[in-house]
This record gives sequence, structure tokens and C-alpha cells, in this order.
Amino acid sequence: MLLTSLPLLFGGPAGGAEEEAPEPKPLQFIEGSWTLAALPDTQVYAMRHPELFEAQTRWIADNRDRYNIVYALHLGDITNNNNPPQWEVAQRAMRLLDGRVPYAMAPGNHDYGPDGSASTRDTLFNDYFPLERYSGWPTFGGVFEEGRLDNSYHLFSAGGADWIILALEWGPRDEVVAWAYKLLDRYSERRGIVITHAYLYSDDTRYDWGVYEGEQHWNPHGYPTAALPGGVSDGEDLWLNLVSPHHNMVMVLNGHVLNDGLGRLSSAGACGNTIHQMLVNYQMNARGGEGFLRLIEFLPDGRTVHVKAYSPALDEYKTDEQNQFVLTLDPPLR
Repeated sequence: MLLTSLPLLFGGPAGGAEEEAPEPKPLQFIEGSWTLAALPDTQVYAMRHPELFEAQTRWIADNRDRYNIVYALHLGDITNNNNPPQWEVAQRAMRLLDGRVPYAMAPGNHDYGPDGSASTRDTLFNDYFPLERYSGWPTFGGVFEEGRLDNSYHLFSAGGADWIILALEWGPRDEVVAWAYKLLDRYSERRGIVITHAYLYSDDTRYDWGVYEGEQHWNPHGYPTAALPGGVSDGEDLWLNLVSPHHNMVMVLNGHVLNDGLGRLSSAGACGNTIHQMLVNYQMNARGGEGFLRLIEFLPDGRTVHVKAYSPALDEYKTDEQNQFVLTLDPPLR
């Protein structure tokens, strides 16, 4: 009973509304860390706000050394309508990174088919991002299909560890998943990161057509591409057939999903390793996202990861628990 009187004894509120907790402060960059910068769905920028797309990539390039940004990751829906004007915007923005920060791109559903309908796997992506422009990069590993950047892998070293990034097409086909599986086997000594457009849903669960079908909106199995040769893979397909079986997998990133556009899940893989899975998408917000990026900072202890949301256009951070949080690598990098 004495506990009920504690607020009065110590001058706290009694009988009134509790004071709101102050907004958390942005996590500060830790010296010796290294960073991945993720660009979620830029489709509205390509369509209406090219200045926000360019603000993102210019900031990444300009802050490469300050934040030790080693790679930029585009999570798909680079454009909205798969047309030349929008691809020109994307090309102009992404080329601000050339010679400064290497990048990997995973095309989304709006990057395929007439008007971005995903009714075919035809895309202008490779016209504006030709393979020969990237194949000579020191970090560029290779592609699934000669002459096409739709599925690529990248090799780099950071934080005392060697890494492989797999950038996979919208709803990866069976043969693409088999190719990626062999790469994770071949590079089993490297820590693995997968980026693809549709994987985790906004309820913090993986897309799973077998369980939810249309209850989880925008699943790749619900698009015309599912009927094309090779089919499609959703999040649970990728978890079972690519991600979980590999002891070296660390992280999966995706965009695509609307609602609040945010989600995260940390799961134990088949080998006991913790695999962190994250959804981030700001396109439904003002001006298609106001230029917010996801910054993933790996601290020098080899164990801690700070995840942040920052907009170069606004010079603002989002610090709520869905946009700013801390992850633990298990096993640690060293």
C-alpha cells in the first residue's frame, strides 16, 4: 500500500495524466564503426521528386568517410512505371555514388512489365544500369544471367570480416534461388546479407502464401509474375530454401510493403545463427518518403549493430522504436 503514495512523496503526478516520455535522441556514430546505407522504394522520387533521390545518394557519397559507409543497398521499386523518364532520374541519382561508394540494387515489382505492372520480367533496368559499367568494380562478384544486373553478388571486407551481398530480383525464381544457395555455399567463410524487394511483412512476420495467401497484401504469389516460368519466391520460400540453411547468413533487407512500411524479425537459422530480417519503406509518407534512409552501423565490438533512419533532405532522424533500434550479432564477427 505504501507504493501507491510514492508519487506524492517524491513530487510525481497524482491522479493526473502521466507525463510523456521524451523523444529518444539519435544514436551517435561510434568511432571505428562501419555502415551500410539502404535506400527503400524510391519510386515516388523517380516519378515526382528527383531532388530527394539525389539528396540521398549525394549525402551517402559526401559522408562516405565520416560514417565509413562501405556499401549502399537499393531495396527495389527504383521506379514506379518502368519508363525512360523515371529510369533517367534513377540513373542520374545513383551515378552520384560512382567512384565513391559501391552499391547493389534489387529490382522491385514496379521495375518490371509495361507501366511497372509486373506482368512480365521485361525491364529497362539493364538499359540504364548496364552490367559492363559494374563488372570491373573490385567488389563486384558476378550475376545470375549474363548481361543482366537483376541478380548480382558483391564481395567486400569490413569490421574484420569478409562479406557477401546477394541482390535478388522481385519474387526470385526457383533457378535464381538455387544459384544464390550455391554462392552462399561457395563463400561459406563470408558473412551473408540478402536484399530483395518482398520478404518481411509489416506485422513482423515473413510473407507466407501457404499460410496467409491474400491476408498479407502484395505477396509476390499474388502478382502475374507468379505464373511465369520459374515462378516466384516469397519470404518464407526464401527462408526455407536459401536463408535459414546457411550458417553464414546474418541479415535480410526488403522494402515493398505499405501499411506503416516497417517491420523486423530476428530468427534462429537451421545452424543456430541469429538472422536479422528488416522491412523498411517510406513511400507512403509525404513526398514519397521525404528522403529517409536506413543506416545500419556495425560497431567495432563486432557484436552490436545500431539501426537508424535519417533524411538528408530534412536533416532529421526518426527515433521511435520502429526506426531506431539495436541488434546483436550472434555469432559475433570475431
